[in-house]
Amino acid sequence: MKTATLFLALSFLSIPNIFAQQSQVENNIKTYKTTWDNVINKGQIDQINAKNFDENIVMIASPENIVGIDAFKAYYQNFLTGFSDIKFTVVEILGSEDKIVKHFNFKGKHTGDFFGIPPTGKTVDLSGVTIAKMKNGKIAQEQDFFDNMLFMQQLGLVSNPENLDIVDNLYKAFSTGDIPSVLGALDEKVVWNEAEGNAYADGNPYIGPDAVLNGVFARVGEEHEYFTLENIQLHEMSDNKVLATLRYDGKVKETGKTYNAQVAHLWTLKDGKVVGFQQYVDTKQLADASSK
Repeated sequence: MKTATLFLALSFLSIPNIFAQQSQVENNIKTYKTTWDNVINKGQIDQINAKNFDENIVMIASPENIVGIDAFKAYYQNFLTGFSDIKFTVVEILGSEDKIVKHFNFKGKHTGDFFGIPPTGKTVDLSGVTIAKMKNGKIAQEQDFFDNMLFMQQLGLVSNPENLDIVDNLYKAFSTGDIPSVLGALDEKVVWNEAEGNAYADGNPYIGPDAVLNGVFARVGEEHEYFTLENIQLHEMSDNKVLATLRYDGKVKETGKTYNAQVAHLWTLKDGKVVGFQQYVDTKQLADASSK
């Protein structure tokens, strides 16, 4: 009986501590969210100060950590200088003792200098996770986790490594007559341009897969006894572009003339789909083969 009474007494004594800890966690989360909303969404960089951040604030980073309020402030100034139309969203936030974990989303348009990178005009949409530590109600440490490669891709500084495979598979499908697969690789709003001087340029720009099918592929099939692509070489470029160099080998039905023309295709991709196509070709050879 005495043991049970003692246990009950200790339980009641611990309740205030539990509530105090919970209250501190809630205060930490409130301070954290408000501070970053002011800094990023409202552009109040001066909120990175001794009131909201521990004087020895540390950002865990590579190749070396960022330490101290001044360095921390200078780091985040790059985001406010580099991007406009900023929207920073805390998707979810959790706290335990002195730790905070947040799931965030950052959107913005790269219109200014960003860590020495000139403006690209690109829009970024980046999600990630931050692990933070609080100390005496102030932010004392942060570490961000996000897909840096995706970030660079969205800025147009590096290309998606899958682009070459996507374009390669597109050519393979075309060579086997699998036109549905070719069309399936195109974005629903793809902008397709044939070379100026090419007879098929009369519909430029072709918008959408159906326009490409009816305005280009169907006409090529109807007007040629055979039409093949040869010596295809793919060259990865920045800004999610792929340059293909190749040759057209074809025979025009109406004239019976053949041609073997030098060609270049410039593909632009986004999120695994072709959003732009520009053809460059020796149009004189095509015209000579089509003329009686």
